[in-house]
Amino acid sequence: MDMPDGTTVGEAGERAVLARVFAALGGSSRAEVGPGDDAAVLAAPGGRVVVSTDTLVHGPDFRLAWSSGFDLGFKAAAVNLADIAAMGARPTALFVALALPDDTAIAFVEDLAAGLRAACEDLAPGCAVEGGDLTASDTLTLAVTAVGVLDGAAVLRSGARAGDIVAVAGQLGAAARGLAVLFDRFRDAQGHPVAVDAGILSDTERADLAAQLRPRPPIALGPVAAVSGATALMDVSDGLLLDATRMADASGVTIDLRPGLDDDALRGGDCALRGGEDHALLACFPPAAALPEGFREIGRVVPRGLHGGASVTIAGAPATGQLGWDPHRDWDAGRG
Repeated sequence: MDMPDGTTVGEAGERAVLARVFAALGGSSRAEVGPGDDAAVLAAPGGRVVVSTDTLVHGPDFRLAWSSGFDLGFKAAAVNLADIAAMGARPTALFVALALPDDTAIAFVEDLAAGLRAACEDLAPGCAVEGGDLTASDTLTLAVTAVGVLDGAAVLRSGARAGDIVAVAGQLGAAARGLAVLFDRFRDAQGHPVAVDAGILSDTERADLAAQLRPRPPIALGPVAAVSGATALMDVSDGLLLDATRMADASGVTIDLRPGLDDDALRGGDCALRGGEDHALLACFPPAAALPEGFREIGRVVPRGLHGGASVTIAGAPATGQLGWDPHRDWDAGRG
């Protein structure tokens, strides 16, 4: 349907918006029954399905002054694909619910759909958006449900055992540095977000900004970790210290991170230790295991009582202070 540039979702209506979204997704469905019916029909070759849901809300999770529609779609897909990979599963489908203000431009929604499609194609080939919902809201919100299949046993965060190698795949700290660039360089005198001018940034700053706006988790390494004998696995969404604490508590052990190891991740300071949103994969492997390519050793699992009962230690000293991101505590209430 031809519509003038700048047409909003309120002017076009649901049917026309959905038609444009389906066109932007480009027929990428892999389902037996894909978008357009009351529900999708998916094949589950292994008979076991992994499902996860994540929500991005304008304000605490993104700012439109900083994120394009493509950025937002790419990130929404990436963070959900990472949850599936963190179970050792292969992502197969996404379901996307959009709550849109009436004045949202349809072009923005098309870009968002294109970002969803690109993330699936780049990070998890064979996965596609297979359905969802569209409704109106004063606050732009994306709720994404991801589905995956297991080729073997699921790898839980509760499986770490004393003696295991602690390893990570993917970046740590880049997304947090990118967020710092946004807050430090692209706000006005009143603290409101302003448009990003990438031309004034260094190459390193642009790379960090890309890690924040379009994260690229190592999705394929989730199933690789599983078949390589990983005992525990999760994605690092809220900071290495905080997520390692969750893994240690679920497993009843202490995770001892060792900055002395020759690993860039732990030399990155607080952004690497306490920053989130890179969606790296944190894994534990048996003591004698050969780490699969893409994983780097960053520590060891030790008995919980060894360092005074701490969940996470750094070279034997309990981790202290703010361990990672908490939206209820850390959001500055800015909408942008």
